[in-house]
Amino acid sequence: MDTQALVLVPPLVGWAAHSGFLVHRLAVARRDPLTGLHTRAGWTARAARLIRRHPDALVVLVDLDGFKTLNDSHGHAAGDTALTVAASRLATWCGRDGIAGRLGGDEFVAITTQATSPDLAELDRALHRPFLHAGQILPLAASVGSCRLADLPMRTLPGALAAADAGMYAAKGRAARRGQRPASF
Repeated sequence: MDTQALVLVPPLVGWAAHSGFLVHRLAVARRDPLTGLHTRAGWTARAARLIRRHPDALVVLVDLDGFKTLNDSHGHAAGDTALTVAASRLATWCGRDGIAGRLGGDEFVAITTQATSPDLAELDRALHRPFLHAGQILPLAASVGSCRLADLPMRTLPGALAAADAGMYAAKGRAARRGQRPASF
């Protein structure tokens, strides 16, 4: 190897290491550290690719009910457990045919491309099963809204998210009209 080539080796190794570090940081930034789900940016990028390949995909929005009360009554550790339990149940429901994400706070999102229609009632039941935290069984409740892309005049991710959001708030309204409290702590 000549002298010029030897001079280039250290900078090239440095750039390669730096590039690897940046790729790792980007991957970490696209995952929520608490739940392990994709963050908004990571989920959106993946969901956009899925929509292009599966124009009949189902988009779901989930908002935990009574989350502030849970944090106030049982502490933030209990709230963190509720978030991780809800995330796990949503990811399990999506399976290999979908992607779940955490938008922030107590809001989650998912997209699924299941060949058969996914069972939203099953997801609703899963998100209403109590969970164990520090030896106590605590209630979990969530409002779920959904939108099948095929039902939209223009099949876009923002359109599907807006429709699912409207559905989620309608679910909250129905529960309130029935006099149901989302969860009691």
